[in-house]
Amino acid sequence: MTLHQTVEDVTRRIAERSAPSRTAYRAAVDRAATDWPARQALSCTNLAHGMASAPLNDKLRLREIKPANLAIITSYNDMLSAHQPYARYPEILKQAARDAGAVAQVASGVPAMCDGITQGQPGMELSLFSRDIIAMSSAVGLTHNTFDGGLWLGVCDKIVPGLLIAALRFGHLPAVFVPAGPMGSGITNSEKSRVRQRFYAGEATREELLESELAAYHSAGTCTFYGTANSNQLLMEFMGLHVPGAAFVPHDSGLRDQLSAEAAKRLVALTATAGRYRPIADIVDERAVVNAVVGLLATGGSSNHTIHLVAIARAAGIVLTWDDFDELSGVVPLLSKVYPNGQADINQFHAAGGVGTVLAELLDAGLLHRDVKTVVGDDLADYATEPKFEDGRLVSVPSPKPGQAPDIIAAASAPFAPEGGLRLVEGNLGRAVVKVSAVDPAHRIVEAPAQVFDSQSGVHDAYAAGELDRDVVVVVRGQGPRANGMPELHKLMPPLTLLQDKGHRVALVTDGRLSGASGVVPAALHVSPEAAADGPIARIQDGDLIRVDCEQGTLALLVDEADWSTRTPAPVSPSEPGLGRELFAVFRQQVTSAELGASVIETECDSNGVSHVEGV
Repeated sequence: MTLHQTVEDVTRRIAERSAPSRTAYRAAVDRAATDWPARQALSCTNLAHGMASAPLNDKLRLREIKPANLAIITSYNDMLSAHQPYARYPEILKQAARDAGAVAQVASGVPAMCDGITQGQPGMELSLFSRDIIAMSSAVGLTHNTFDGGLWLGVCDKIVPGLLIAALRFGHLPAVFVPAGPMGSGITNSEKSRVRQRFYAGEATREELLESELAAYHSAGTCTFYGTANSNQLLMEFMGLHVPGAAFVPHDSGLRDQLSAEAAKRLVALTATAGRYRPIADIVDERAVVNAVVGLLATGGSSNHTIHLVAIARAAGIVLTWDDFDELSGVVPLLSKVYPNGQADINQFHAAGGVGTVLAELLDAGLLHRDVKTVVGDDLADYATEPKFEDGRLVSVPSPKPGQAPDIIAAASAPFAPEGGLRLVEGNLGRAVVKVSAVDPAHRIVEAPAQVFDSQSGVHDAYAAGELDRDVVVVVRGQGPRANGMPELHKLMPPLTLLQDKGHRVALVTDGRLSGASGVVPAALHVSPEAAADGPIARIQDGDLIRVDCEQGTLALLVDEADWSTRTPAPVSPSEPGLGRELFAVFRQQVTSAELGASVIETECDSNGVSHVEGV
């Protein structure tokens, strides 16, 4: 199938605008890859320290120099359900490496926090910044410079983006990402949402709410809704960084262990010492980034990736903009319905064909670059498959065609919607993104008076007092990366949904974020410039008429220009100390805007003069 013209045009423009930074990035990668294996440049003392605790046979291999030494970067902890399964992985990966004639060592552990635990709490202000901390923590482990490739163990919201940023900054090393799989299905996500709404309406007790949440989040494994964590896993497949089909295999299946072992064996084969050197810098190029955006749009994935994918691309010297998301969204159809933009959970999506089925449809429609490098070959069609363990070996079979569950996965010829799940909105209030995949078309245009808040708790207080029982655009400002780290504001969804269900025209405008699982209320997110950067959002007043139009891409304040020009920005309350927030003051001072990835990590995109964003 011929590549769609818009996909081709967007990719070409990304490559053109990225040429200076991408050239500089590749030069840095080439400099780092001059000597193989890396440990041959270490002194005997260096080597001895690096292998002191290794088992005898591993020591013998490491002394030989030639056998590959694989770094395991793990986000294991046993409080987070998605990451608890990683406790067993190091031994699986080490043995698989030995079977392939190599050695694997745990090089670094990185922090992993759960937005589900910190939602609405002070610790949520550290969530987005934890992505860059994860990248830095990974770098500490790899800086020992004794490794020939990396196995990257991560699942959830900021963890995979942080790991991938680090992997790209060590772009001379081959890399394979190793997922852990979802938990089994509990109560339906829609039932969980209904109980939350009943609780906020005063119709359910706290005990009922807790029982519902425990029935939804009940075991090890990733949460089953299609939020940022599961969007991460799908994107790693679309970028060719997983063993094909690994994303959503259950965490407690024998097949999962086989896929993890295969990841280590595959990495050995990609190392320079094995003769088929393929560093991650060769895999993640402009085409891979566009493929990731297309996969996100076609599945109604997390709005958080309008930040993360920008930062990931910049780590590889690639300048991705919100305009690119918006243009691609205009031609990429919505092919899946998984909660919150449908009733199915991720296990049902996987059973219906999952990643492989959606990817195959997009390839056939000419919406993906097929001729890309991956960890298994040179053809993205390798990912239009599902893994099986047959006769003692791992095999791949073609993914089923759509039709197994037509309410979950649609054919590209008959999509759920003709356009993708994200919109760019802009106007005199700046620029923002809206996740529209779960928003009913009847709710996508809202024009109503503003009610302005400086905190999430203020919205809840106003709702409880009955002050929002009308058509309203709720504005929550001072929530951007420079203000307080850009926490998610997911707890706004139950009261706003209740207002919308009562027949009111309701929208949210904020320089903060929402959970990747948000969607039924139109929400203009990541408003840039943010209030703490003197953005127009800081000048909105109660009663101002605001128009949020997801169809025409409008975010506008409908006030007299003379009045508007005389207003001064409202002050932004500084982030309060406590729970470690004071340790991140330097991040708040240095962080870029949401449009530039909300990052403190400088890349070639900054030093080569291409840090601009088109349209601003």
